[in-house]
Amino acid sequence: MIKVLLCDDQALVRSGFRMILEAREEFEIVGEAEDGRQAVELAAVTSPDVILMDVRMPGLDGIEATSAILANGSGARILILTTFDLDEYVVRAIRAGASGFLLKDVRPPQLVDAIRVIAGGDALLAPAVTRRLLDRFASVLSDPRPPAALDQLTGREREILQLVAEGLSNSEIAQRLVVGESTVKTHVSSILRKLRLRDRVQAVIAAYDAGLVRPRSA
Repeated sequence: MIKVLLCDDQALVRSGFRMILEAREEFEIVGEAEDGRQAVELAAVTSPDVILMDVRMPGLDGIEATSAILANGSGARILILTTFDLDEYVVRAIRAGASGFLLKDVRPPQLVDAIRVIAGGDALLAPAVTRRLLDRFASVLSDPRPPAALDQLTGREREILQLVAEGLSNSEIAQRLVVGESTVKTHVSSILRKLRLRDRVQAVIAAYDAGLVRPRSA
């Protein structure tokens, strides 16, 4: 069972998602939150696998709630919901630790597939889409923190991290480097572990912070 927490200030939206997910035996709705503070509280007591998080909510918004939930040590994967395609708030939420985003008008099969992807430990966004987000909102992504420490990565791992950030899939990286796809997957897993990153989205941001890649507009 995949345990899901629904967080949205609109009761109709929550009930709609509940109906879609409860029609499948693999999902269990463990709670509903109508604002960010309630989302943080419920995440702590229900231990969800996936959280559907609205960006704009009263009090504590979805971005702040995402940061708080992950800061509390939750292992939940957070899927951001928005009504605006490529909204700058989505980028901030991803930097806060979210694993992807969906538009609220998503079709039921897409919602189900997205939750499966997130629950399986993958980022929802394709690498190329992630890179477009970073390029478009480079000014939003300015970060006062020092660049990610990459000293612990091998030369090959740094090379693969840069290719991930450039939008290449595992198979494309394997072709570029003339290695097996399984080898690339092993390196990606090692990169995430060494840099303590949650998924490929976070890896792109780490590469961006470290200066391995630059916005195409720069």
